[in-house]
Amino acid sequence: MTLSRTVQRTVLTAALLSASALAFPASAQAAPLPPACQEALLTTLDKFPVTDFTVPDKVQNAMLVEVMNLSDADQQAMTQEACAAWNNWATKNGQAVATDLDTRYRNAAGPACNKFTTSAIGTIKKYAPNIPVQTRELEKVAKKVWQNTMQKLSVEATNADCRKAYNGVKAGW
Repeated sequence: MTLSRTVQRTVLTAALLSASALAFPASAQAAPLPPACQEALLTTLDKFPVTDFTVPDKVQNAMLVEVMNLSDADQQAMTQEACAAWNNWATKNGQAVATDLDTRYRNAAGPACNKFTTSAIGTIKKYAPNIPVQTRELEKVAKKVWQNTMQKLSVEATNADCRKAYNGVKAGW
């Protein structure tokens, strides 16, 4: 798998459904991921077959940095039970989530950064309450990744519309 594909999988998971913590350990000394978490990393993107929804490169890169820098405590949320619950939920709901993302993306105004934030946060808010309780610790980590990423982008974006878009969703869902 190429780094680009790994980044896309990681970011889509994080941005959409509270699972950025599924990505990979932050340090070489970290314990290996449980099998269900490895499966989540390898298959989550395929479970959400979007056609229009796009994650801007700057968002992908910023989220990847956040995920790579997860603390040991945050990594503890990556359990076999949590990841298995995520995998089952994503399999059952992926098409509906993808359809919702695509619809919101097509209907959102402005530059790609605004289309991304509008569609991502709208879909997350819609579906997050239905994610299994076993994934709640993963969701906490994903919120942290989201908030840190959006805060960073709201300061660093060179486009004023993008700064506004990132600032408007940095509180999360």
